[in-house]
Amino acid sequence: MNGIMKTAVDTPAAATKLTLASPIQGVCVYCGSGKGLDSAYAVAARKLGKAFADNGIRLVYGGGSLGLMGEVARATLGGGGKVTGIIPDFLGAREMMLKDVDELIVVESMHVRKQLMFDRADAFVALPGGIGTLEELVEQLTWSQLGRHSKPIVVANIKGFWDPFLKLLEHMKGETFIRAGLDVHFNVVDQIEDVVPTIFEAMEKHRANGAEPPVLKQF
Repeated sequence: MNGIMKTAVDTPAAATKLTLASPIQGVCVYCGSGKGLDSAYAVAARKLGKAFADNGIRLVYGGGSLGLMGEVARATLGGGGKVTGIIPDFLGAREMMLKDVDELIVVESMHVRKQLMFDRADAFVALPGGIGTLEELVEQLTWSQLGRHSKPIVVANIKGFWDPFLKLLEHMKGETFIRAGLDVHFNVVDQIEDVVPTIFEAMEKHRANGAEPPVLKQF
């Protein structure tokens, strides 16, 4: 491990990015600090971490060692991959920060954590999780809806976990709260093996359309 950074100052790009032909450097994963009742969730988290390692993709996540967070992080590390954990100081003990990662960033607030997670990621994946996972996913969907970024967002609908949420979005659309010009752009996959190919496909489509790489626009 390179040590704990107590500030939100970015490290040099060379220290955090891999030299790859892939357009994907880092992917942010939102997921629960618990494992859930179905063992399929933890299996999916481990498979995703291994897929990141196999494809030279850095995992960016919330920095904890518990639940699905710990599963995806340890699987990435176990496969020889790179992991950036970003965690607020007040959650360090509660979520048992994983100190084995090669980059651990301890920040002062949830707001700083979320912004840094965004800055370090080229795409976002939502695994099963609780209210915090839902909040983080919805924030990225909102920023995308408002045209603040065009980074791929993938919902990993393992064992139909996200079905109620997807139904709610359809209800919002039916009631015209999500209307033309305010579309919500994201991908849904039912199999964890499809997450990385879906991100690659979305990035390639973006490049094929002649667009610049997805970046955050100023708020």
